[in-house]
Order: sequence, then structure tokens, then C-alpha cells
Amino acid sequence: MKRQFLFVSLLSVGLLSACNGNPQGNENEKTLVILGSLTGVGQEIVEEAFAPFTAETGIEVVYEGTDAFATVLPIRVEGGDVPDLAIFPQPGLMRDLAREGVLTPLGSFMDLDALSEAFGPDWVELGAVDDQVYGVWMRSDPKSLVWYSPTAFETAGYTVPTSWDELMALGEEMAAAGTTPWCLGMESGDATGWVGTDWVEDILLRTAGPEIYDQWVAHEIPFNSPPVREAVKIFGDLVRSDRYVRGGAVGAISTPFGDAPAPLFDQPPGCYLHRQASFITDFLPETVEPGQDTRVFLLPGQEAAAPLLTGGLVVAMTHNTPEAQAAMNYLTTVTPHASWAARGYISPHKQVDLSLYPNDGVRQMAEVLNQAETIRFDGSDLMPAAVGTGTFWTEMVNYVSGTDMDTVLSAIDDSWPEP
Repeated sequence: MKRQFLFVSLLSVGLLSACNGNPQGNENEKTLVILGSLTGVGQEIVEEAFAPFTAETGIEVVYEGTDAFATVLPIRVEGGDVPDLAIFPQPGLMRDLAREGVLTPLGSFMDLDALSEAFGPDWVELGAVDDQVYGVWMRSDPKSLVWYSPTAFETAGYTVPTSWDELMALGEEMAAAGTTPWCLGMESGDATGWVGTDWVEDILLRTAGPEIYDQWVAHEIPFNSPPVREAVKIFGDLVRSDRYVRGGAVGAISTPFGDAPAPLFDQPPGCYLHRQASFITDFLPETVEPGQDTRVFLLPGQEAAAPLLTGGLVVAMTHNTPEAQAAMNYLTTVTPHASWAARGYISPHKQVDLSLYPNDGVRQMAEVLNQAETIRFDGSDLMPAAVGTGTFWTEMVNYVSGTDMDTVLSAIDDSWPEP
């Protein structure tokens, strides 16, 4: 691939002279330390993507992976042992560090119009805090995906719905035929309940729209406001009924989320639809080939273009150096994203060729991402931990178990920390 972009970015931060023996340079300036939550194969994937950067600049990239990222990074910041870049698995911590002045706004050295052209305005906004852009997205984990067996659909004569009304009508048709439309599993150990929060977020995006969704995530409207109540009711009408969900409420709560899609492939099918994120491929039966034995479609919305809910990894600069600036500019180009795509990571970079993805399954999910016109990040991951990974999770379990909506939503809202 052409690499002129890298030389331009390096010249813009005055790094070439430092790397070629300028008196201002020293050995430390030729090393870039990246801290992230990826370990094992994930670490290899990151290191491979930065190999062209090292080849062009001579800057050694040292990646340090830890499964305790959210604990380790603040400790290192407090102790002055700050990495140059950090790969955040959730933007909440990035937001906190930006407001504490730890992170450097990208607009101080980067062309944000070019960034928007490369990723699209929604991804730029998702990397912003208080109107300043701090993050460049490395990977997307699309969540608004509905998994189905094309063979089962063909045998039953079903077609993929293109609107919310068509999806509801299809579920009713399946139920009327004596089959179960949905498989759904919420059990996830200490994290049990997150599947329910994802469902509510997806429904709210579709019924109330992105603006209301953003207000809700920021707690500008309470959890017991009418739009949120409507989304939770729609979820409850589905998950609490054994007519629509395999095993009904008890089945949903007791089924591990990774086991939930397996009945799609039973003969006859134990269900026909399963809404779950891209990472569910890690839990599919070994005999199932994503893209062949199972396909996905974007959970339809009220409008023609449905929004997409996503998780993902975002990179921000925790130590402002010429090397770090050059690396952040490198991340805006297609080169590292092409490397990640070839290893199966779904990239939000618009210039990544779909043919680079390793199989039809990942390729189809990437195509769904590319076609989405409106993108929002997982709401619970953006909320304070006491809510997003606390009461929102536990109260969704209580709600599915039969607790009334007023009690559930009031409990979540009351848990929101004071400003």
C-alpha cells in the first residue's frame, strides 16, 4: 500500500528529523508504548498492524496487554508511568481521563475533517468528549444483529424482514404456526443482565430515535420517562412470553448467553431468530460456518434506515509526544485497519475493502456496519458504572422475573450518582 500519508503526518509533527539524528532526539523518542486490554492473539493482531509504522519510522512499538485495563491505567496515570497510547474497551474511562486533562485533543495536531471523511461523523462524535475529539476507533463490535439459519428460513418459507412491523409480523406468523420465534439468553455470571440492557437500548433507538437515546444515556431524561418505559414494555412483552421466546422468562434468565443461539440449528429449529452482537460467533456450535449456515440482518427500525448499536475499541493519546502524534495519524489511515480486517476485526474505517475479511460471516457483519447511517455506542457502557454495569443489569433480571416496571425503573434512576 502507498505510504505517502505517513511521511506527511510525520513531517507535520517534526518527527523525521528527530528519528534521523537531530540533536533534539534521543532513544526514548523512538519508542511508543501502547496499553490495552487485548492479550494473547489480540496482542499479536495489534503488533502486526503497527509493523508498517515501525518500518517507516524506526519507532519501536511496545504493546502491553492486561485484562485489568480499567484498574491498571488509572494507577499508572496516578504514578506518572503513563503509556503513550491507550486502547479503551469502553469509552467511559476515556471520557473520565479526558475531563481530568490526561488526554490530548486530536484537533490540536490532526485534520478532523479528514478523520470524519475516513470514519464518518458518527464515529468521530463517538470519540468526542465535551465537543473535543480524543479517540480514533480501532474496532467495531456491532450489536444490532439478528442471526438466523438461511436453510431454516428457506424451508419454512420465511423472508428477512425490512421493517419493525415486518419483524413483529414474522414473529407472530412463527408463533401461530406453533414454533418459537426467538432464542434469548441473559445468564452471564456476575454480568447477568447485560443482554437485557442491549435489547432495551436497541428498542429505544428504534422507537424514540437517536436524540432521545443520547439524552437518556446522559441522564437528561430519567429512566422512568415515557420513551424508556415504552422500550422496556416492548422488551417485556417479548421476553416474558414463552410464545415468543424459547423457555419464556425462566428460559431467558437461566440460559447462558453463549448457549442461546444453538437451537437455531436444531432439526427442527428450536427458534428462528437470535439478536446478539458480532462476538457470538465465538460461541456458535463448531459445525456451524458463519456466513453459510447462519447469516445476519440489521435489527429493523421504524424508519427505512435503522440505527446500529455497537461496542468497540477506541485509541486515545495519553502522553503527548511526536511519536504518539505520528501513531494517531497513522491510525486514521487505512493501513492498520486493513491489517485488522484481515485478522477478523471489523473496522469502522470506510476505506477497508470488504474482500480483506477472512470469511463470509465477518464480511457480512462488516457490510451491515458499512450500510448503517446512524451509529450509537452501547448505552450501559457509557453510563456511570453504578448504573450501566450495576442496577441496569440487575433490574433487567428482576423485570424479566416479574417485578413491575415502575419499581424497576425507579430503582435504576435512584442509583444514578449525584453530579
